[in-house]
Amino acid sequence: MAEAEKLGTILVVDDEPLNIVVLKGVLTGAGYAVESAPDGQTGLEKAQRLRPDMILLDVMMPGESGFETCAKLKRDPATAHIPVIFITCLGEMADKLAGLDMGAVDYITKPFIAAEVVARVRSHMNFQRRQSEIIDAQATRLGQVHAAQMALLVKPEALPEARFAVHFLPVLEAGGDFYDVLSLGGGQCAYFLADVSGHDLGASFITSSLKALFRQHAAPGKTPADILAAMNRILCAITTEEVYLTAACLCVDRTTGRYSLASGGHPPVLAQLGGQHSLLESPGLPLGMFDAAEYAMLEGAMREGDRFFLYTDGLAENSGGYVTGEEFRSRLLAACRHNAVMPLGAAVRNMVSELSGAERPADDVVLLGVEA
Repeated sequence: MAEAEKLGTILVVDDEPLNIVVLKGVLTGAGYAVESAPDGQTGLEKAQRLRPDMILLDVMMPGESGFETCAKLKRDPATAHIPVIFITCLGEMADKLAGLDMGAVDYITKPFIAAEVVARVRSHMNFQRRQSEIIDAQATRLGQVHAAQMALLVKPEALPEARFAVHFLPVLEAGGDFYDVLSLGGGQCAYFLADVSGHDLGASFITSSLKALFRQHAAPGKTPADILAAMNRILCAITTEEVYLTAACLCVDRTTGRYSLASGGHPPVLAQLGGQHSLLESPGLPLGMFDAAEYAMLEGAMREGDRFFLYTDGLAENSGGYVTGEEFRSRLLAACRHNAVMPLGAAVRNMVSELSGAERPADDVVLLGVEA
């Protein structure tokens, strides 16, 4: 039995007891564990409970047909991945084609030929096993990429002088959003936030290079516009035409009480200055598109307790269904006002909660709060 379990478990769904006896004998003889069900509803319940490696499903059964049972199996996320082989009578070509259209991987015909049954089952079992191995390997790889990506991100407790809080939630293990925070000394800090196009591994590999680029060009005396322009020139040289990113860069000088910011195609920065709430927009092209792009800069005065919030567009896309740009801006400003007197970390958490819907996020979400 241990060897049969190792090869896999097959669920046979057929209303003819003799067919079940024959198939069970053939398959157990080949090393598989076999479960059975006399009708579609029982088969569906067993499939949900046992999660077999394969299902052999008779097309013609009283009550619920095999086609109806297959449709239910494919609609259920818990059983949709299980390969289904239909059992049909010899010559029922219409049934065979209909079954394949519904998602079945193959068919076997009655009367059964033992060698053919075993060959078809073994072929699809091996294919399914290889697929599972590939998926497991990719999941491991994505987990490693995610761990490496998270290790690149600065935590607020590691840089207390920067006075920031952040909510970072990639929609997949390897996300396309990235932030970094750097102390420049003398009360100066630089903050960078980017959203790379796409959510695949390519996007995550670009984010890993952004940290080095940002830290290479962020330095005392360099403005946010200088930093973005320098990063853009390098990104244009090393990325393909399909890859680009929006970005925002904020520099604060707590000694002089001044701030400056620049952005490239990124959502405006939310500012809480002197008790007033506004959106600071700095026009500029996304990075990685045109190497000669220039970036405008906004500058202003700030005082202790003022705040800035940088975010990616995933925050808008996940804010409880579709909203217009103006509607989201109104909600963003309202969320900031609601949390104006809260500690920065609590304010960031509450704002994300207020702005995000209950559904699973469709895009990466980052909200980076900075306190003067």
